[in-house]
Amino acid sequence: MNGISASRVPFCVGLESEVQRLVLHGVNSATAVQHHVLQTTVQHSIAVSLAVIALTIVTHAQDDLSVFKTEATSAFVWGEDSLRGAVSSSVLHPVTGNAIHRLNHGGVEVSSKAGFETVGSGGTGELLSFTTTIVNNTESDLSVRQGGASVDGRIALPLAVVHTKKGLSKKQRNQVRELASMNCFSSGFLPHETFLSPDASSKVFTVTQKKALTVSFVAKDPRYYSVLCSAEGCFPKGTIRFSVTVNSTDFVFIWPGRAMVYCGK
Repeated sequence: MNGISASRVPFCVGLESEVQRLVLHGVNSATAVQHHVLQTTVQHSIAVSLAVIALTIVTHAQDDLSVFKTEATSAFVWGEDSLRGAVSSSVLHPVTGNAIHRLNHGGVEVSSKAGFETVGSGGTGELLSFTTTIVNNTESDLSVRQGGASVDGRIALPLAVVHTKKGLSKKQRNQVRELASMNCFSSGFLPHETFLSPDASSKVFTVTQKKALTVSFVAKDPRYYSVLCSAEGCFPKGTIRFSVTVNSTDFVFIWPGRAMVYCGK
């Protein structure tokens, strides 16, 4: 094979073998050559396409990672104080002894309490309830929006909550929960004046300067068999994260299941 580069030798050897095989099966030499060249070209094209796809996936993954890192800098996480000055603390309620988590940054103090109870009324699963108080010690108003909740990485969707179902249609009544049906609120453990709820009227609240606002949030645990019982009692398994957005910053609170208060009957 004089005059043929080393990189082309495998192709020529393959071509010769393929032509001989096809000729034995009654295919003429010219057609056999065309068949082998087409087959080789298709295989090469597929290989190139796969390589391009793989490169594209890696590139997008790197882009997504960069975006995630950029967005994550606008969050303060309780227990993970940052170099930007967020300070975490925890105090006990003077009457009940229940834990209250706090995050302070730039004149804004956000505190959180968490409780849980069974769904009740023939339902299954647990309701996770959170109350957050935002104290505005700055010289400007603050906007407060619903953040979110997750349980061991699984999203816990907020429930629509109303003070009363009176006047609602049957379909609407089936889509909301009444405050009186949730013991965490009817018992007074968590305040119920203002809710972060999926309905449009409660998406954004304003905390005027030198004032405070308390908002509550309820979600259903997305897991099956989410409670673990022992001699010390029954608590949600895993770790629950809840956040509220103040202006453009997420204040994230981490609650181990064993640290949440059972406020059911």
